[in-house]
Amino acid sequence: MQSFRSECNHNHHSELTHVGIIPSLKGSTFSQKVPYVIFCAPPSRSDDYAADVRIAASNWSREGSFLFTSSTTLYDCSDNGLCNEDCASVPIGRSPRTDVLLKAENVVLEAGGCVLRLAGLYKIDRGAHFFWLRKGSLDSRPDHIINQIHYEDAASLAISLMKKGHKGRIFLGCDNKPLSRQEIMDAVNRSGKFDTKFEGFTGRDGPLGKRMENLKTRVEIGWEPKYPSFTEFLGLNN
Repeated sequence: MQSFRSECNHNHHSELTHVGIIPSLKGSTFSQKVPYVIFCAPPSRSDDYAADVRIAASNWSREGSFLFTSSTTLYDCSDNGLCNEDCASVPIGRSPRTDVLLKAENVVLEAGGCVLRLAGLYKIDRGAHFFWLRKGSLDSRPDHIINQIHYEDAASLAISLMKKGHKGRIFLGCDNKPLSRQEIMDAVNRSGKFDTKFEGFTGRDGPLGKRMENLKTRVEIGWEPKYPSFTEFLGLNN
């Protein structure tokens, strides 16, 4: 399997090569095409994200799988309503942030690859909860719904999806246990796993979120998460 990374970061290359993955940096060239390619670099360090994705696709042999990790931000859902794989995507022109991802997804789908739209990634010291904890308090509404998936589960879903060899499809990665901002931080405070306590959300206005559900992806891929919810990850009853 070959992994394409746009950021110039060698920190984890030895870990990838140890498990049989060939990591590459932007500008790398290869003598032959490979059957499995995953593009999971963020757009923040790219001047032309779609072009970077297109280069990655050009190194794919069209066998196996080409997978691009995207974001559930692209589902056009709000007001804390239910959203699944069949919901419409936001239109081009809604915002520069979503346009970048939509254009990259189009490159992938046109090449016959698949897209995995991931909810918010987390582990014990990364994710929305850890950012808010360091802030102490936040001027945001507490009832905004957040969808998450643990880093390990995102990786296992990506691998399971690539093994299926699907072409030209969009899949959804989440833990199916959406929580409000307040519920997330209440769990953090109760868990006893952190040295500080979150004080609270003070906002009353602002947009709401969406309740992501990926049953269709789970059934088709035959996948279940190791961590069924954020609260269970923290060792709490759901």
